[in-house]
Amino acid sequence: MTTLAFIDASNLFYGGEKSLGWKIDYQKLFHYLQEKYGVSKVFYFGGVEMHDFKYDYQINATVPLKNLKTYLLALLQNNGKEFNEAQLLLIGRHIQRVKFYMLLEQFGYTLFLKPVKLYNQDDGTTKRKANCDVDMTFHLMKEKDTFDRVVVLSGDGDFLPVLKYLKQLKKDVIILGRGERTAKEIRQFAGNNFRDFEYLKNLLRMQ
Repeated sequence: MTTLAFIDASNLFYGGEKSLGWKIDYQKLFHYLQEKYGVSKVFYFGGVEMHDFKYDYQINATVPLKNLKTYLLALLQNNGKEFNEAQLLLIGRHIQRVKFYMLLEQFGYTLFLKPVKLYNQDDGTTKRKANCDVDMTFHLMKEKDTFDRVVVLSGDGDFLPVLKYLKQLKKDVIILGRGERTAKEIRQFAGNNFRDFEYLKNLLRMQ
């Protein structure tokens, strides 16, 4: 039986460790998916801050991390005096995020990253978002003939149509989500195939 895993980072890990309450060891997560479910490939969908970095999205399936890292480091070196302390700290955090993604690649994850975009809200605030739902749905469909079972790490109700379709194709669908962030319809769909990510704390948290 061939099993693939798909991670919707924006849903599962929204708010980072502060929201989750503990720090994830992503190498442990990768090995857990391999050992528990026999996963042969793990797809990770998430967002990355660009700071006006340009790349050819017609050619690249994901943001080229090495080029982005080089760009951000040069941005600090060449224009550092133009930024205030808060901006410098922000760019520094985003460089660390790029390094984190590069580490995920070393662990074995296949990354599909989108630029984070800014959306103005009615209350005057700005929301940062990289909506990867369509991308993940596309790859679930693209890979459907290559797996018998799929582990979906997300509780987003927008995935219900594609998950129902995969089930109709006789695919075994397992949902690994955070209980309080999993849509009711997803839990009903999964039934006994729902696993609460919170229960993996002792197995997966960073020591």
